[in-house]
Amino acid sequence: MPFNQFKIVFLIICIKISAKNAQYDNFGGYDKFQNMGSVPIGLLTDQNTDQMNIVFDHAIDVANQEVGTALTSLKAEVNYGDAYQSYGRLCRMLETGIAGVFGPSSRHTAVHLMSICDAMDIPHIYSYMSEYAEGFNLHPHPADLAKALYSLITEFNWTRFIFLYESAEYLNILNELTTMFGMNGPVVTVLRYDMQLNGNFKQVLRRVRKSVDNRIVVVGSSETMPEFLNQAQQVGIINEDYKYIIGNLDFHSFDLEEYKYSEANITGLRLFSPEKLAVKELLMKLGYPTDQDEFRNGSCPITVEMALTYDAVQLFAETLKNLPFKPVSQNCSQRTESVRDDGSSFKNYMRTLRLTEHLLTGPIYFEGNVRKGYHLDVIELQPSGIVKVGTWDEKRNYRAQRLAPTTAQFDNIDNSLANKTFIILLSVPNKPYAQLVETYKQLEGNSQYEGYGVDLIKELADKLGFNFTFVNGGNDYGSYNKASNESTGMLREIMMGRADLAITDLTITSEREEAIDFTIPFMNLGIAILYLKPQKATPELFTFMDPFSEEVWWFLGFSFLGVAMSFFILGRLSPSEWDNPYPCIEEPEELENQFTIGNSIWFTTGALLQQGSEIGPKALSTRTVASFWWFFTLIVVSSYTANLAAFLTIEKPQSLINSVDDLADNKDGVVYGAKRTGSTRNFFLTSEDERYKKMNKFMTEHPEHLTEDNQEGVNRVKTNTHYAFLMESTSIEYNTKRECNLKKIGDALDEKGYGIAMRKNWPHRDKFNNALLELQEQGVLEKMKNKWWNEVGTGICATKEDAPDATPLDMNNLEGVFFVLLVGSCCALLYGIISWVLFVMKKAHHYRVPLREALKEEFRFVIDFNNYIRVLKSSASIYSRSRQSSVASMAPES
Repeated sequence: MPFNQFKIVFLIICIKISAKNAQYDNFGGYDKFQNMGSVPIGLLTDQNTDQMNIVFDHAIDVANQEVGTALTSLKAEVNYGDAYQSYGRLCRMLETGIAGVFGPSSRHTAVHLMSICDAMDIPHIYSYMSEYAEGFNLHPHPADLAKALYSLITEFNWTRFIFLYESAEYLNILNELTTMFGMNGPVVTVLRYDMQLNGNFKQVLRRVRKSVDNRIVVVGSSETMPEFLNQAQQVGIINEDYKYIIGNLDFHSFDLEEYKYSEANITGLRLFSPEKLAVKELLMKLGYPTDQDEFRNGSCPITVEMALTYDAVQLFAETLKNLPFKPVSQNCSQRTESVRDDGSSFKNYMRTLRLTEHLLTGPIYFEGNVRKGYHLDVIELQPSGIVKVGTWDEKRNYRAQRLAPTTAQFDNIDNSLANKTFIILLSVPNKPYAQLVETYKQLEGNSQYEGYGVDLIKELADKLGFNFTFVNGGNDYGSYNKASNESTGMLREIMMGRADLAITDLTITSEREEAIDFTIPFMNLGIAILYLKPQKATPELFTFMDPFSEEVWWFLGFSFLGVAMSFFILGRLSPSEWDNPYPCIEEPEELENQFTIGNSIWFTTGALLQQGSEIGPKALSTRTVASFWWFFTLIVVSSYTANLAAFLTIEKPQSLINSVDDLADNKDGVVYGAKRTGSTRNFFLTSEDERYKKMNKFMTEHPEHLTEDNQEGVNRVKTNTHYAFLMESTSIEYNTKRECNLKKIGDALDEKGYGIAMRKNWPHRDKFNNALLELQEQGVLEKMKNKWWNEVGTGICATKEDAPDATPLDMNNLEGVFFVLLVGSCCALLYGIISWVLFVMKKAHHYRVPLREALKEEFRFVIDFNNYIRVLKSSASIYSRSRQSSVASMAPES
């Protein structure tokens, strides 16, 4: 007996060992696993579900293609923070059989699901910051984020700052910071900005504003951080006096348009670069353009959660390649019996891998349970958008990659521009590029000029170290004749060597490039149409009819006539409407009807005009029609009054032209012109487009519409309602900010750029190009444009939103009330006819006359529209003959 028991135990052990070896067969290879079929992994989402599903599916596709796995997805959406619902979704996935679980975003829900997955030995991957070792997490550890913040604070030499945090879980970062700073660290004021837990942070932010500290470190979740920035701006602590370090890795995904020009120094951290090829592929899957210009000034819509989920799928697939297993169905209610034998080994093996390819957030490896290998981009919000100014990693800490500030490089022995003096041509006056300084003092030399072009040359001079002398080159920018090798204007001055550079609104064209060289464009633009803003139309004679469409007026007229006729007909049919004209006589000889044709129209008119009349319906049928007509007029008159007020208060401006096609066709007699010489005129001379050929022919045949400079064209547009001027969109933008009655019509006709002109093959061209690129990346060019276009000389025109157009009400708006009126009138007519027939039947029975004869007599009387008086004792009436025969038959009997 003991021997038999020993055999049974031995057999069970062998079966388990065999099963375990079957699961780990081909360890380190994937050949046999390919025959096992697909391996499902689950995704639970509680926010951004559509985007997360796309990211998850794309990550699986990349993993299957690059690693050779056979992953499939099981996805379920749950309510944010609903742990019970999430538990149910997870159990369904486990019953189906899954190899791992990803998500959700809610910390509370994820912690609950983590314990279930841990009991089942199923890998659970989440993407939020946590200091705990449970589950599987690729998010940087709070201690590592604290190291990055420490490096920045040390680099910026902050001796005191305010530490703002959202909730207690972010205090781990503060604890690490204070440990690294030690006893001699900066003075730190600690405040929790979400004190009231209701999304209102202004009470704490006001304390920050009253504080002497203007350097702030902020750590919080991606859900509250955008609102924090918004309320900070409202309180008035996002301006040039404050410096921020944002410790949220989703800073790049926020809408930062409102804060670009605040002049506050806002620095953040970014876990991945939008320039990566894998990031661009994911953007295409999400339906975003890969061109960075399409984003909100350098921002990227991919969040850290999306990026970490993508990378976690790649790591999972790589682990699956080396440690394959087949998912089995598990039951949440039988945890102790359904635990996988290989779950813990799979999770441990994931932490031993080192991955470097096909990732968004950089290399991945682990030290214990903490993810390592990544590096952070240090980014800064500038007027041009988000700009990378450095990097951080754990080994080398912060390394600045900020472009050099605009200071001269005189100490550079390779700087061949130091102490050189260049003659630079300007076009004066040509606002905003160059103009004379308005002052009572007598200015000479360079100090007498100001403008965008002047400031740009000064910035380049500070960076490259050269000197310069401004010369007014007039308004003739010049052209080049290739056949004769002759040029005019500024181009000739540069070709002859009498000037080194020219800066103004000088367009880079192929014709000019044959004679001179240009720098890279410092401003991009296109040709557009300058015209007067739409003017208020002259009121027409029948403007009062505008609130209703023509169709509604027709239906209203037909309804009026139809109701009037209903009163007239029902008045003749209804016995109640035949009244005794002499109330003192108890047995009148005749009855009178108040609903004549005239009275019916008068009653209908009085009700429509909300005035009433002395006529009062008495029969149920006529009262029914009156009730429905009153309801109809209430709605119609109210609608008319409301829409009439809109038509009278809302201006409806009209423009003679709305597009370049209208201009080419000289719609309503509008003529047009351009500057006589320059790139705009050359564009029409060389264009192959039929519209532009037609416009070029018009301008050639009418040279009186061409101008010597742009300002002359602007003045013509202001004084002539039938003149439009073609000029560069940047100049139009400048003028419309200052001339309140001008507007740009349509889109740009082409794309081109302004550049700084210089001699052909000038040796210093590359230095100017590099300097311009640095100014562009540092946001200096954008800041200068904002100054001269949106600040200097603006504020004259009141900005207001375009009022919505007042549109006439049509039958789509009022067909319901017409339908109600029609139904009510038809019901009243039907009731009136039935009542009339019953009345005739009763009367015929009373007088003992044939019903047919009675109906004929009554019908003849009803259709006798000229007779409104009914004689009761008429000898011709069938009822009188009936009475006489009755009397005659009674006489012999007596």
